[in-house]
Amino acid sequence: MLKGRHVIEPENLSVAEIDEICSLAEQIIVDPVSFQDVCRGKILAALFFEPSTRTRLSFEAAMLRLGGTVEGFADASYTSTTKGETLADTIRVVSSYADVIAMRSPKEGAALLASQYSACPIINAGDGGHSHPTQTLTDLLTIRQLRGGFENHTIGFVGDLKFGRTVHSLTQAMCRYPGNKFIFVSPKELCIPDYMVENLLKPNNIQYETAERMEDVIDQLDILYMTRVQKERFFNEQDYIRLKDSYILDKEKMRLARKDMIVLHPLPRVNEIQPDVDDDPRAAYFKQVKYGMYARMSLIAKLTGSL
Repeated sequence: MLKGRHVIEPENLSVAEIDEICSLAEQIIVDPVSFQDVCRGKILAALFFEPSTRTRLSFEAAMLRLGGTVEGFADASYTSTTKGETLADTIRVVSSYADVIAMRSPKEGAALLASQYSACPIINAGDGGHSHPTQTLTDLLTIRQLRGGFENHTIGFVGDLKFGRTVHSLTQAMCRYPGNKFIFVSPKELCIPDYMVENLLKPNNIQYETAERMEDVIDQLDILYMTRVQKERFFNEQDYIRLKDSYILDKEKMRLARKDMIVLHPLPRVNEIQPDVDDDPRAAYFKQVKYGMYARMSLIAKLTGSL
């Protein structure tokens, strides 16, 4: 049972629970009208201490489409934290009003801390460079819809692999399924963190390799996962300027790829995917956005005990 549970990182959900969430999401996709009242009377608090467009609106749309209501904020400067209120006290207060909280923070570990003081389920909507479990559910649902399942894929992650929480979370999730291979494509400065290699990939005998050129590996991929170089994760602006255009996907590179490869991106993009790729049938990142809403609808319904 998922009712009342916190979801702080993908590992909080078992393989069976991920399957349960995806299966419910697929039912909602097929017949959304049957689910439009399942959360009537329930309140989602969306607490976004860091700017967000897609994730915040996706959570809000998910709850509204389930018949519930939404409260919260998209700018921490309008909250009592500016007066010095602690996160613990903010969560104690908000959880007395809401049935579920979706929370984003620039601080790693903030969602875990919040879960220790909350009277209702906390969903981590992103905490710094650490974890983003509902983006992982979004990615998994997209892969299941477009690739038929979670096993035996070659997945290429491209761009900012050091700070990219979506990359870390999806890698962790896909390592739980057999037959998957990973190719990490990045400049040396933004390579996959050592702890991911030493604590996850090597101990579990997961096949992986690294590369510095997308063109060298794109023809091997079933799934290409693009990421932007995130300015907000850099301490040195010169490093950001030097690296931000390292990897750009365009029509020329897509000609090298398999006909059934899919391209994912957690968005927002800057210029790492050129607009001329958008009309390619393999470009799945806008479909991914909609699947994210369905994944969050499923998760909210489960955590609130509505289904």
